[in-house]
Amino acid sequence: MSNIAAAIITIGDELLIGQVIDTNSAWIAKELNKMGIDVLRRVAVGDNKEAILQTLDAELGTASLVIITGGLGPTADDITKPLLNEYFGGNMVVNERVLEHVKSLFAKRNRPFVERNMKQAEVPDTCSILFNKMGTAPGMWFEKNGKVVIALPGVPFEMVSIMEDEALPRIKQQFFSDAIIHRSIITAGEGESFIADKIQDIEEALPAHIKLAYLPGAGMVRLRLTGRGADAVALENELNQWQSLFADRLGKIVVATEDIPIEAAVKKWFIKNQLTLGLAESCTGGYISHLITQFPGASNFFKGCIVCYHPDVKEQILGVHHTTIEKFGVVSEETATEMARGAISALKADYGFGITGLLSTGGESDRVPVGTVWMAVANEQKVKTKVFHFTYDRLRNKEMAMSMALLMIWRFINGIE
Repeated sequence: MSNIAAAIITIGDELLIGQVIDTNSAWIAKELNKMGIDVLRRVAVGDNKEAILQTLDAELGTASLVIITGGLGPTADDITKPLLNEYFGGNMVVNERVLEHVKSLFAKRNRPFVERNMKQAEVPDTCSILFNKMGTAPGMWFEKNGKVVIALPGVPFEMVSIMEDEALPRIKQQFFSDAIIHRSIITAGEGESFIADKIQDIEEALPAHIKLAYLPGAGMVRLRLTGRGADAVALENELNQWQSLFADRLGKIVVATEDIPIEAAVKKWFIKNQLTLGLAESCTGGYISHLITQFPGASNFFKGCIVCYHPDVKEQILGVHHTTIEKFGVVSEETATEMARGAISALKADYGFGITGLLSTGGESDRVPVGTVWMAVANEQKVKTKVFHFTYDRLRNKEMAMSMALLMIWRFINGIE
């Protein structure tokens, strides 16, 4: 365990009434955990001065590092900056670098710069600036009695930018002298308990300075090795050896030995082999294609997707036979197979994938149970089909279908039954 403890405070009434979902604290906690910092609490507080002060006092009583997001804008309800100025006994001053940046942003957007915007460049003289290249509100770094308070904007992409560029490197420099190195093993198709049993003896042999974490997801489990040591080169070599031991033991369920999602592993395989993929999505509505195209360079292998939600589209664009749908149904092995073949033909792809299912009541619920999803993946030589029966709500069923689809493609292209 780390001897550095952190707390995360998110500020805003919109968080407490459920109008905005807090993704900031989850992202920050994940990044701190990678560094070996224990997050003791994640607390949401409304736009109330006394509540924020009480929370800050409470968290600084146990944490060495407190990270705050929200409340740094120019409007009346953005109270974090003046509150921190008062808390740390400072005076508000204009930071010229921030002022120049804010003015340039308004100029680029052809918007007038008004007096209210000047407040974005005002910061307490007791802090150091964490520059915000993505927006107008800078982050702020305060220190008192050996403890650090970091204040960040609540806009997620601005917060992430400041953390990655400014805050995380400084946190690492201030709080750590040893190297901290991570290695990942991405697995798919087996549960956490199966994996734990399979690698139990290796895990028990790990030295005290190397820890193994299990991070389960939909149809996948990510194993993360974290090592600490004074000699970074020696530590890296040691971690590589342990990573190889775990990966060799787990064998065919290993998707990647780097921290990437399965869709990125699929992309790497197709690009390496100079082959192409086309999708025909019905029940997932383009969700799989969305994930695949999240990465630059997807056009080097991904031909496209036909979102064939209506049976007519399956027939007219993909060439699914009307008699197939009539005899076997939209949600069937036969329809999924013809969709995969149709994706190859219509999109001129080397590999095709088809998915059709019933994620919630309606549709063909008189012919198949809710949660039934048929998938097919094919090339010119062969086709592989599989049926899944998911038991969650519509959204969760769609997420599970997406995960299993990518896993099925991965296994097919790698020749794994």
